[in-house]
Amino acid sequence: MKNQLLYLGNRLSKHGLNKTTIETLGLHLEHEDFSVFYASDKKSFPFRMMDMMKAVFQYRNKVDYILIDTYSTKAFWYAFVCSQLARFFKNKYIPILHGGDLPNRLKRNPKLCRMVFANAYQNVAPSGYLKQAFESAGFANVIHIPNSIEIEKYEFKQREIITPKLIWVRAFASIYNPTMAVKVVAELQKVYPNATLTMVGPDKDGSLETTKLFANSINTMVNFTGKLTKEDWWKLASEHDIFINTTHFDNTPVSVMEAMTLGLPVVSTNVGGIPFLLSDNENALLVDDNDTKAMVESVQKLIENPEKAIFLANNARNFIEQMDWQVVKKQWADLLQ
Repeated sequence: MKNQLLYLGNRLSKHGLNKTTIETLGLHLEHEDFSVFYASDKKSFPFRMMDMMKAVFQYRNKVDYILIDTYSTKAFWYAFVCSQLARFFKNKYIPILHGGDLPNRLKRNPKLCRMVFANAYQNVAPSGYLKQAFESAGFANVIHIPNSIEIEKYEFKQREIITPKLIWVRAFASIYNPTMAVKVVAELQKVYPNATLTMVGPDKDGSLETTKLFANSINTMVNFTGKLTKEDWWKLASEHDIFINTTHFDNTPVSVMEAMTLGLPVVSTNVGGIPFLLSDNENALLVDDNDTKAMVESVQKLIENPEKAIFLANNARNFIEQMDWQVVKKQWADLLQ
């Protein structure tokens, strides 16, 4: 008989937001012969909460495990409420830890966090960063299963010449510091007048409009595409030569993993879980948080030294192969057997 799973998370792509883990990992698990029930695709926060609570009650006697996408922001409360319901019904639940700011949540709400995480069957950390943070906070029931990627779907492009064509891929939210990307290309255009920036992603908290207004205020042209399908952004990636990641906090961002898989050399801020994914001068170039000058200089290094860019891109592709679904699925199978 198939193992039965209930997966709780934000299934909001039909409302114009990016797909989250529930829509990617859930499908993978279905293909591995798990039976997966889901909640929730409700657009409003209170209706999603009620839908998730209803699902825990509805499937309490049908499922072997409850998977809960767990964030540091207000979505933390989904995990808190639903985990306590699962405890009441004696269901095994597994928080899947997301968001580079979760360690601060552990500090702000230690008692509530202990109620969620100490009583979990296991906590799954997609990065070594979060695993280390949770273990340091006294949680022994934490395992590392990385975010996965289907390598065979991505065409690796070897770039012999690096041009100042930059791409940034993320939801527009202040935590991801999108205006820094505009500052970077504005500075680059002083040296390379043909430098361009394409920013891909939906708005999350009003930052898209803020970024557009900022770009206009400093007379910098930026190509804002809005949300794209994965296939469309992969195609767009082939027309660019450098991927920049400007975030203030992070875990293991899928867009960065995809850039590594596609052969785009990466320049990123060195925050949160990033140093567990990227190694400076080994598979990427890293700069301090919000250090526009350092990011501009790093981009210039890649343009002026394409051999370095090729070295980083090849190492990144080799590194990311350990996160291929064909490897990662064995860890999920062991956990959920």
